[in-house]
Amino acid sequence: MKIAELLKEKQANKRAAKPITVAFIGDSVTQGCFECYMTSETSLETVYDYKSAYSTRVGEILHLLYPSAQVNIVNSGISGDNAQGGAERFERDVLSYNPDLVVISFGLNDSVNGRDGLSKYTEALEKMFSALRERGTEAIFLTENYMCTKVSPHIMNEPKFASLARSFGRVQLEGMLAEYFAAAREVCERYGVKVCDLYPVWEAMAEAGVDTTELLANKLNHPVREFHYYMAMKLVETMLMK
Repeated sequence: MKIAELLKEKQANKRAAKPITVAFIGDSVTQGCFECYMTSETSLETVYDYKSAYSTRVGEILHLLYPSAQVNIVNSGISGDNAQGGAERFERDVLSYNPDLVVISFGLNDSVNGRDGLSKYTEALEKMFSALRERGTEAIFLTENYMCTKVSPHIMNEPKFASLARSFGRVQLEGMLAEYFAAAREVCERYGVKVCDLYPVWEAMAEAGVDTTELLANKLNHPVREFHYYMAMKLVETMLMK
């Protein structure tokens, strides 16, 4: 990718090239949300841990590989957001920073709308990809993790969490999230956008007998911190590939 050449140039001559900016836009996973807790009988809140978010980890890895290159990370993830919301705020939250690379990751919240929401999902992705193509800005689409497949014993005594787990579990087990990512891959192919495809990793783990629900920090849809580091490694690997 061109981003690899920019990093190489900046590392070789830090005065000759401008600082590099990588922007991330997505949902709660991108923002850096992990465990959840109740603030009242009906209100749910999440733990925000930006230091552990995969965008932060990408910055750390790039600084390790290119220690003299200034790399700026912009995290524009918003908990609860979907692709349509991302497209609506794309100019303000991403393009205004003039990024050299944009990582887009939506699907978890979109998929709860079922097949009726697929067209809005793909149209929103197309809108973002089109805006980047007009500017000549590179993009990576990042597929996400599984949602829960059961009500974890860790949350079964909390009615709100248990209800969410049953709802998310239906979406996951009925294959809706997989359909959304399949549709996203088709859009990426049309627009020449690289895909960092992590969803198949979760499919492989499930097939191999891994309890994927227990790999979710909130036992619903937020992957544990360790997986964020894996996500970051795979993104950097994608960046460095031609």
